Amino acid sequence: MQPSITYPQFRKYKNNKSFFKLCSNSEFEEIQVLGNTYTLHRFKATILPDRNLIYDLTFDYHNYCDVISEDDYEEIRNKTTI
Repeated sequence: MQPSITYPQFRKYKNNKSFFKLCSNSEFEEIQVLGNTYTLHRFKATILPDRNLIYDLTFDYHNYCDVISEDDYEEIRNKTTI
C-alpha cells in the first residue's frame, strides 16, 4: 500500500525538458521545452498510459525525475505559450 499523497506535486525530468504539475491522481500538466519554446499541455488521465505516468511521477520517479517546488514550476510556466 502506498502512503497518502497530497496534491499538487511538482516534478521535472533530469534533462530539464519536461516539467510536471500533478494536480490529482487523474489530472496533470506538462510543460515541454524545445529550444527556447515552452509549451503547456493539460491532461485528464482517461487511458492507462496516462494513469501509469501519474503513478510513476508520484511514487517511482527517483531514477528519472527530481522534485521541484511550486515556485520553480510557476517560474517555468510563466515562459509558456498555450
